[in-house]
Amino acid sequence: MRPPQLVRRPLALLLSLALATLVVPAGAAWAATPTGAATPTSTADGLVHYTGGELVAPGVTYLSFELDTPRGPAVGHVVTADLRQRKVVLDLLHPDAVAQRQVISTMTDEQGAVAGVNGDFFNISETHEGVEPTGSAVGPEIAGGEDLKAAVPNAQRFGPGLPAGTSTRDVFGVGINGSARVTSLTLRGEVRSRSGAVIPLRGLNQYALPVDGVGLFDSDWGSASRIRATCGSDTSRNDPCTDHTYEVTVHDGVVTSISRTPGSGAIPADTVVLVGREGGADQLDDLLPGDRVNVRRQALVTDDKPALTFAVGGFPILRSGQPLAGLDNSVAAVRTAAGTSADGRTVYLVALDGRSSVSTGLTVSELATLLRSFGADAAVNLDGGGSSTLAARHPGATTATVRNSPSGGVERAVANGIGVFIGRD
Repeated sequence: MRPPQLVRRPLALLLSLALATLVVPAGAAWAATPTGAATPTSTADGLVHYTGGELVAPGVTYLSFELDTPRGPAVGHVVTADLRQRKVVLDLLHPDAVAQRQVISTMTDEQGAVAGVNGDFFNISETHEGVEPTGSAVGPEIAGGEDLKAAVPNAQRFGPGLPAGTSTRDVFGVGINGSARVTSLTLRGEVRSRSGAVIPLRGLNQYALPVDGVGLFDSDWGSASRIRATCGSDTSRNDPCTDHTYEVTVHDGVVTSISRTPGSGAIPADTVVLVGREGGADQLDDLLPGDRVNVRRQALVTDDKPALTFAVGGFPILRSGQPLAGLDNSVAAVRTAAGTSADGRTVYLVALDGRSSVSTGLTVSELATLLRSFGADAAVNLDGGGSSTLAARHPGATTATVRNSPSGGVERAVANGIGVFIGRD
């Protein structure tokens, strides 16, 4: 299947054009004139139609588009954020707890963002009897420089198959230098007992732990049951839950309670809960109430520099301006994506309309090509289907409006999203 014909010029240039509907010959070269008109200097078969361009806020623009594909038109929406402007920043949209969901428009407004899109895939359904889905995300989360959660094992994720060379640890984020990039995050942390035993942490507020692992849950997790963390395996999300488990509650560095079964309920700010499965359960079994332990500060560490102040999980589809090898080009679906320019200073947030008689989806391969056409050098695929949502304020408005048409006609509550903020400290 051939990829769609696309305009291969930075979208930032197109966003400076007039707000009137544009019918743009695909492959055309563009030049902005003082009047804001668009003048194609060459043509090609196939059309990309751009409509409804708006200045959401200084440095933040919105545009809708219609893309011709072999299956029919794909209607989409893109917010572009210029991080070169000091007051334009990205951060995580998230509910009050990791194990909780909320719709994007509400998170956008409650957190004061001017625009937002849905983020990572999440624990949306369960095959384990008696186990409720947690609603928590697959990959890592960093919000405002705070590490909220780490990644589940690859086999425990939801969403399309991962491209070769990618993992659940991959994220789209922004560094302390203010530049966006696609990178990976690895959890570092350990528990030391008074006897000198060292137990590595292999989980942080995540709905699935690796076999033989120990995970830490704190107040960011919320009140959801922690038993899901001991279900599935490193090879299959649907493998049975293990009954070889152990849970230890630590308050101010002292073990206060133990249990053979993971529990539920809110965790106080001065308390952490350690959950172990298989070999990890055996390690925790040596701890008893009254024992002093040192839970060394867990941290999500990048594979490169600098450290991130914001991160959301998503699998890479574009690197160094090129789509990853082996991306699926057969299954068209409603998609959401995030991309960044090579210098990390321009960010593109894209969401498609729900599938209907007037809009079809895109394959992952087509999505990568689309992001590249906007000017992205690196990009990730985010949760799609009924989760795909893009909200942005109209000029002068104080609340955001959902700009795409979500599948089913209503927003789906999701685990997290990417928010665009103005002047956030």
